Amino acid sequence: MRKFKETPSQTAGPYVHIGCVPSFAGLADMYGGHDPGARMITGAPDGTPVTLTLTVMDGAGDPVTDAMIEIWQPGPDGRFGPTEGFRHWGRQPTDAQSGTAVFETLMPGAPTGQAPHVLIWIVARGINLGLMTRLYFPGQENAADPVFRAAGTRAQTLLATPAEGGFHHNIHLQGPDETVFFDA
Repeated sequence: MRKFKETPSQTAGPYVHIGCVPSFAGLADMYGGHDPGARMITGAPDGTPVTLTLTVMDGAGDPVTDAMIEIWQPGPDGRFGPTEGFRHWGRQPTDAQSGTAVFETLMPGAPTGQAPHVLIWIVARGINLGLMTRLYFPGQENAADPVFRAAGTRAQTLLATPAEGGFHHNIHLQGPDETVFFDA
């Protein structure tokens, strides 16, 4: 009997964009003119609108220009349940030059026993399994959040910085400033 070797895992590759964010692949009309998850605010919801910019950087500090980022977050009331005029989920590609993805969203409320946060999932060429992390906001009760505390001395890698109209965060995939990632 002939013995076959195991096939190596596939990465997200360049093709993930075709089905998930087709506008990035030049297929803007694939889903009726907008990518799934492109708009989180769909009406006039209660809450504070914020712009969240996320830049993905490799181990050398260079931008990752072909990543896809999904975020999930509670609404302004701290619940993940339905919120009129707001989707709790968004998806954006990183910009082909800057490695930055922009989300127009609402400031999340605090889920029971946790600080306000955004869940972030990243896939890109060379990443075999999506990376999961969280984003916390300055001025909140982050030290009381069990996940933030579990990050210990590296918790600052989960903290956004104020920016015009919202917040910015650099996600480092490797290196001395590597972002804390969690098992999904």
